[in-house]
Amino acid sequence: MFLLPPSVSSELLTEEQSSGNPPSAFPSDFLFGTVSSTYQYEGAYLSGGKGLSTWDVYSHKPGNLIAGGSNGDIAVDHYHKYLKVDLEKSMKLASTSTTTLLILSLSKHRFPAGIKPHVTLTHMEFPQELEDRYGSWLSPQSQEDFAHFPDIYFKSFGDRVKYWVTFNEPDIQVKLGYRTGTSPPSRCSLPFGNCTHGDSEKEPFVAAHNIILAHAAAVHIYRTKYQESQGGSIGIVLHCDWYEPISNSVADKIAAERAQAFTINWFLEPIIFGRYPPEMISIVESILPEFSTTEKQKSNKKLDFIGINHYNSYYVQDCIFSACEPGDGTSKTEGYLARSTQKNGIPMGNL
Repeated sequence: MFLLPPSVSSELLTEEQSSGNPPSAFPSDFLFGTVSSTYQYEGAYLSGGKGLSTWDVYSHKPGNLIAGGSNGDIAVDHYHKYLKVDLEKSMKLASTSTTTLLILSLSKHRFPAGIKPHVTLTHMEFPQELEDRYGSWLSPQSQEDFAHFPDIYFKSFGDRVKYWVTFNEPDIQVKLGYRTGTSPPSRCSLPFGNCTHGDSEKEPFVAAHNIILAHAAAVHIYRTKYQESQGGSIGIVLHCDWYEPISNSVADKIAAERAQAFTINWFLEPIIFGRYPPEMISIVESILPEFSTTEKQKSNKKLDFIGINHYNSYYVQDCIFSACEPGDGTSKTEGYLARSTQKNGIPMGNL
């Protein structure tokens, strides 16, 4: 994505002060911008030697949950049109997918002054060839193969790109791809979904484990080979809903903390501390993969910044000591908790 430079927010602050309006709550170095995923706008389904991604294949299968049976074959055709737009006058996005790699001529162009690209290396997709070969994130081989991918990007674009994101919302990726099966690679089992292959109780944790270690591998490569000379930073963007206990009971308060453990902390604690949240370990137990001593060392403190995508807030009810209606989150591998946007019929936020 492209973000406006700090000077823009400073100018806005000065304008507000001169107009008599209250000063902005944003600091002077806050960056404003816009973002999208490659599949949502790039298009160029088979252009320039591009290989198929898991989304390319998934969206072409009849019956998959794509609105109106559409797909991203063309999208907004950004692949062919982005050079025709005056970037000086437009907040234009530029991206390359894992299957497009360096085919775009981005490497030949400089960004106009004031535009700061934030590049996400992968957003919920994987080369279909590697999915077919070894099951993508279900195999440790994915860690090694993924490490080659950002290495090429750092080397080719690191003189212009100073903000790198390894993954976007990996907890959503593993939940939809390996628990409910409503995103590629569409793996699941009953009662979570009715897929032809998969294990909804186990595979989300296997995929998450490999993603965490792939993230660590990418950060290690950047820090040891490029960061000092290029002067950039690298991090991860995580999905972060907020949870409040639905009552003052100790069980519900602990359940609200457990909800965080099974979402953002599922990925954040291994990346910072080299271990999974104790709340997850105590419930999931042997289903949760273990980090070897070497893997703990690889994953520990592997980020420079944390990006947060916040969409919703929920009330949480404990389902260990209380009976809950079956639903999203109430199973063992989801943390034994029920979520609701209302309490006593009143939506959260209207209290």
